[in-house]
Amino acid sequence: MSISAAQVKELREMTGAGMMDCKAALAETNGDMEAAVDWLRKKGIAKADKKAGRTAAEGLIGVASDAKSAVVVEVNSETDFVARNDSFQEMVRGIAKVALGTDGSTAAVAAATYPATGKSVADTVKDAVGTIGENMSFRRSAKLTVASGAVATYIHNAAADSLGKMGVLVAIETTGNADAARAFARQVAMHVAATNPLALTAEEVDPAVVAREKDIFSDQARQSGKPEAIIEKMVEGRLRKFYEEVVLLKQNFVINPDLTVEKALKDAEKEIGAAAKITGFVRFALGEGIEKEATDFAAEVAATVKR
Repeated sequence: MSISAAQVKELREMTGAGMMDCKAALAETNGDMEAAVDWLRKKGIAKADKKAGRTAAEGLIGVASDAKSAVVVEVNSETDFVARNDSFQEMVRGIAKVALGTDGSTAAVAAATYPATGKSVADTVKDAVGTIGENMSFRRSAKLTVASGAVATYIHNAAADSLGKMGVLVAIETTGNADAARAFARQVAMHVAATNPLALTAEEVDPAVVAREKDIFSDQARQSGKPEAIIEKMVEGRLRKFYEEVVLLKQNFVINPDLTVEKALKDAEKEIGAAAKITGFVRFALGEGIEKEATDFAAEVAATVKR
């Protein structure tokens, strides 16, 4: 029997399975939607290894926190459909909670036991590939901790509680009011989401990045024909501007552009009730750094059905 694009799309939305899997399931079950769902479920983990070569650049970022620490994790899938799957969301949320009990490194979280399955996080994700029907991977994690103070979390483009397309952590060390510190840290986290700074301080910017920028500025300045002494001052001025653009503490605060983040922190100390210091930040954007092929979904469905 002929399988329509609409049937493939419907089954994909119901199960999160790959398009070829959906087409095969419908063909095997003569277009019976419920039977096709069962067919996909029965295939389970037996098909997981066949999916391992497909690009998983969608999925979710998850965050979790306690009094003095917070974590951010990224779990990838092939399609955005899976990000709306309750089982997938619960798994990502659970992995973030597991990560809180580790040092936060990707290796430690992958090896940690996932309570609901009694298996490692890595094996739990692999098992879920068969259940949900797409290639998935636990990609990375990070953790920030303070001796005293607070670590705030922020999710941008939230898909559900503590889950979304971008996650940010910001840590503030202080002996003052932790709630006030967390409130300001959350504002800074929103700022980080918007501006994507390269480093917390100028000293922490990658020296290779600085050298490259300096070379570019030098070449541009020499085109002016001015003496080397003047050129050197021009380059220094442009480097200062560069740091203002990429260093968190030197950036204009998006909540109040009249202040730098550093100055806004100084003002926030009045609410916090003690000296405060931003000690770190982490920003995870879903799929960043993963090469993926852009596809026209409608064309993809039509092409699949014709095969």
